[in-house]
Amino acid sequence: MTLYRQLLISTLSFTFILFIGVWVDKLYSTRTFLMNQLTSHAQDTATSLGLSLSPFVARGDLATTETMINAIFDRGYYRLIRLTDINNEVLSQRESAVVIDTVPGWFIDKIALATPGAEALLMDGWKKAGTVYVESHPGYAYQALWRTVKTVSLYFLLTGILILAIGGIGIHLLLRPLHRVERQAEAICRREYEIQQQLPCTRELRQVVVSMNKMTTKVKEMFEEQAASAERLRESVFVDVLTGLGNRRYLVAQVNVAMNEKTKPVKGGFQLIQIHDLQLINEGKGYDAGDAIIKRAAEIIGQHADSWPGAITVRLNGGDFALLLPDIDADGNEHIAGAIATHLTQLATEQLAVSEHVCNIGVLSYTRPATLEELLAQSDAALAVARHTGPNQWRRATAATDTLPTQSYGHAWQKETLERSMSEGSLIIYTQRVASLTNRQETLHLEIFSRIALSQEEEIHAEAFVPMAARSTLITKLDRYVTERLLNFPPVAPYNLAINLAARSLLDKEFIKSILSRLASWPPGAPRIFFEFSEYRALQYRTELDEFSRLIKAAGHDLGLDHFGRSFSNFGYLKTVRPHYVKIDPVFIRELASGDKDSYFFISALKGVVHSLDIQLIAEEVETEEQYTLLQEIGIDGVGGFFIEHPQRLARSA
Repeated sequence: MTLYRQLLISTLSFTFILFIGVWVDKLYSTRTFLMNQLTSHAQDTATSLGLSLSPFVARGDLATTETMINAIFDRGYYRLIRLTDINNEVLSQRESAVVIDTVPGWFIDKIALATPGAEALLMDGWKKAGTVYVESHPGYAYQALWRTVKTVSLYFLLTGILILAIGGIGIHLLLRPLHRVERQAEAICRREYEIQQQLPCTRELRQVVVSMNKMTTKVKEMFEEQAASAERLRESVFVDVLTGLGNRRYLVAQVNVAMNEKTKPVKGGFQLIQIHDLQLINEGKGYDAGDAIIKRAAEIIGQHADSWPGAITVRLNGGDFALLLPDIDADGNEHIAGAIATHLTQLATEQLAVSEHVCNIGVLSYTRPATLEELLAQSDAALAVARHTGPNQWRRATAATDTLPTQSYGHAWQKETLERSMSEGSLIIYTQRVASLTNRQETLHLEIFSRIALSQEEEIHAEAFVPMAARSTLITKLDRYVTERLLNFPPVAPYNLAINLAARSLLDKEFIKSILSRLASWPPGAPRIFFEFSEYRALQYRTELDEFSRLIKAAGHDLGLDHFGRSFSNFGYLKTVRPHYVKIDPVFIRELASGDKDSYFFISALKGVVHSLDIQLIAEEVETEEQYTLLQEIGIDGVGGFFIEHPQRLARSA
C-alpha cells in the first residue's frame, strides 16, 4: 500500500474514531438531559394535578376529577395518569402505547429511554384522600434524540468528505517530493541521472531530497569517471593524441585481424600517405602551425576513407599516414587515393602548407595475407615512385612489388551477381551462435549472415560484397531482402535472432515502416529480434538511430552495436542509445591472445561501463581457448566466433 493511502486512511480513521467518541458522548448526554426533563415534567404535572384534584376527590366528585384528568392527558405529553384512593383502588386511569412514527423502530429498540414516573398525594384536610401517578410520554424525547443523532452524523459526514478532499490534496502535495525521489531512484536504475531543482519546504523531506541529489551526482560522477578511465586507456594504447586517429599499434592489430580471416578470401588495399615539408613548417611557423596542417590532413584523409566500410585510418608518425581498406578492389583503392591526393592540395590554398607540393601517396592492392612490414615496404616503394613522378602524385605498386594474386571478383561482377541473387531469391542465409560466457551451451542469439552461392562448392561471403553494396544503393535493398526473408517465416529454433543492418538503411522510412509492421504481427512467444549496427557508422546517424531504437523497443525488440571501440567515440552516447548489447571489436580480442595487458585492462574497464548501464558485453571472433579463458577472468556476458561454432546454413527459408 502506498504511503499516500496509508496517510489518508490514517487521517480518516482518526476522524472516524473522533466521530464515534463525539457521537456516543452527544447521544448519552442528550439522552440523560431528556430523561431529566421527562422526570421533572412528570413530577411537576403530578404535583399540580394533586393540588387541583384534592377538593373534588374529598367531595367524591369523580366526574369532575375524570374530566380534569382527560384534559391533561389529551395534550399528548403523558404515557400514563392513574388516580387511586387510600386503599390503592384505581378511581381513574388513562394510558397510551409508545408508538412514534417519525423515529425508526431499530433506534427505539437500541436506545432505551426509561419512562420516568412521579406521584403526588391528594389530601382531605389533614387526611390522605388518594394518590395521583403520572408518567411522561417518551415520544418527544425520542424525536429530539433522533434529530440530534441525524444532525451530528450529517455534520461528521460532511466533515469526513471535506477531510477526504482537502486532506487528500494536501497529502498529495506534501508527498510530491517523495514521488520525485521515487522517479529519481528509478532513473538511477535506468542509469539516468536526474537532479531535483525544486526543494520541498518540509525540513525532513528537504533533507531526503538533498541527500538523494548528492547520491545521484556521486553515481553520475562514478559512471563518468569509469567511462573516462576506459576511454583514456583506449586512447593511450590505440589513439594518436593529436589527430584522434588510430596509431601504429592500432594499425598492427587491425592488419592482424584483416589478414587472419578464415571465412573469406583475404584481399584489400593499403595506402601510405606522406605530408611534405613538416619540418620546414615547424621551424618557420612554429609547432602550432605544424599541428594544424597535420590535423587538417587527417580530417581530409578520414573523410575520403569513410566512403569505404571498414576503412582504418592511422597516423604513423610526423606527416605519415596509413590507410587500410579491407576487401576493396584495385579500382576502388586507386579511386580513393586519387581523391585524397586531389583534396590534400587544399592545404596549399588554405595557406597551411609552405608550397604547392603537399603530399605523395603509395598505393598497394593485396590479394593474399601479408604482414604489416610487407605492406609498408611495398607501399613505401610505390611512394618513392610517386615522389619521383611529381608533386601531389600517387602511384600503385608495380607488378614486382605486388603481393601474389589469387582469384578475385571485380566491382561490376559483384554488383551484377548480387542483384541477380536477390531477384532470383537465391541468396543463402547462415547463422552463427553467440553463447553465454558462463555456459557455452546457452545461446544468447543467432547472428545472421548472407552469402552468394556460385556453385555447390563455391560461395562468396558477405564481407566480400557488402562493402560494394555499401558504396551503392544496393545496401538498403540487401538489408530489406535479408530482413524480409527472416521475418516472413517462423523461426527454426527458439533463439533470438541478430540481423546486421547498414546504418544508411535507417534513412529509408519505408523500410523502417515495413520492419515495424512485420514485428507488430510477430507471434507471441516468438524470439526477439536484435537489429545490429556497426558502431562507427551508426553514430553518424544518431538521430535516426535513437528514433529506431525507441520504436523497436516499444515493439518488444532491441538493437545491438558491433565492432565496438573502433570509432574512438566518447562512451557517453550509450546512456541515450541503450543497446541490448555491444560486441567488442575483434582487434582487442586478437591482442588478448598475445598476452597484452592493455587490451585486458581496456576490456575490463569497458565491462564496468556497459554493465553499469545494464548492457551486455559480447566478444566477437573468439577462436582460442586462451582468449576464452581470459574473457572468463574479465567476466563479460557472451562470446561468438569459431571457438563456439562455425556458421551454419539456415535449414529453412521462405
